[in-house]
Amino acid sequence: MDRLANTVRPYAWGSTTAIPELLGTAPTGEPQAELWMGAHPGAPSRIDRGAGPVSLAEVIDAAPEAELGPDAVRAFGPRLPFLLKVLAAGAPLSLQVHPDLAQAEEGFADEERRGVPIGAGHRNYKDANHKPELICALTPFDGLCGFRHPAQTADLLEALDVDDLKPYVDILRASPEEDALREVLTAVLSAEHHAIARTVERAALAAEQRAAKGGEHADAYAAYAGLAHHFPGDPGVLAAMLLHHVRLQPGEALFLGAGIPHAYLSGLGVELMANSDNVLRCGLTPKHVDVPELLRVVRFEAGDPGVLRPEAVDGEEIYETPVDEFRLSRFVLAPGAAPRPLHSRTPQILLCTAGTVHLHGAAGDSGGTGAELALAPGESAFVPADERLTLSGEGTLFRATVVA
Repeated sequence: MDRLANTVRPYAWGSTTAIPELLGTAPTGEPQAELWMGAHPGAPSRIDRGAGPVSLAEVIDAAPEAELGPDAVRAFGPRLPFLLKVLAAGAPLSLQVHPDLAQAEEGFADEERRGVPIGAGHRNYKDANHKPELICALTPFDGLCGFRHPAQTADLLEALDVDDLKPYVDILRASPEEDALREVLTAVLSAEHHAIARTVERAALAAEQRAAKGGEHADAYAAYAGLAHHFPGDPGVLAAMLLHHVRLQPGEALFLGAGIPHAYLSGLGVELMANSDNVLRCGLTPKHVDVPELLRVVRFEAGDPGVLRPEAVDGEEIYETPVDEFRLSRFVLAPGAAPRPLHSRTPQILLCTAGTVHLHGAAGDSGGTGAELALAPGESAFVPADERLTLSGEGTLFRATVVA
């Protein structure tokens, strides 16, 4: 097992305090958005096995079967198939969707064939992989996830009493579900800039007033008004009004599959995803929005956002998802409890988020920096495939691994 040295990404939407508070360090005054743990080429973790720090990606490249295990290599190739993060949203992230695997492969190949530079601002596909993801709240966490049923959204918009919204209300009431959602989203994202900006301004003012009155949708109205404060005139504000507003409590999670529009608004959470950078944006961003490609990828299906709560299996609390590239679980270790054995035929990253957790390697295991590691909040370790260890201490430990 290896202690990880990780990179904090300073995206503009990041909280200035949440990650420093977790790590017990002083804030710098700059946003600290994401703490990355894994072997993603954008910011791979580093480990030290006695010869100095080296990228985890390089270690895996040198001996993929030893580090990942034959099952993971057979299923996903010689690369760590997941990326673990601590995400700290101090302001809303862009409204976005992710492609499925076939769409990603097709889109990446097309842009490669057309010679679109990988770093170009208008490039949609940075790799040929899909990007399912799971966010688990460490603090109360606000987000948007999935389409609300059209009739419910029509009621919500109609209550704002804004004339500019009435055509959307009519479509949502009159058309079949998929057609209604597609037509309204297309109209919002394709509208003339000045006209839609005026509509956004009027809708946001009305939403703010409705939120102040309280009632069933007060939190949602307040969230939509807040988006307009951060992104005045952005059509993504109206697109967001088609989506469920969700407030997660600590320990609750959301799974975001392909084609599901979503945005994170505020809070601190543990995020686990397939190892991909593929994002198609719907708005709430100054970055490129490719409307035709976005509409090809979005799944125009309404439904419950599906808040996940973990299922306890022999003391391990597991967040079940329909993907194999990753699985997230957690251990809440009580004081005085007996050490817990932990073993997997696939690689693991272990992240402490509270208390102090001790990792004890089994006698005879090779590699790593020693037989025992103590993890404080925000600290993490990489455990190669088939390495046996035990957990002890008092605290909360998240476990990211592969289903293979």
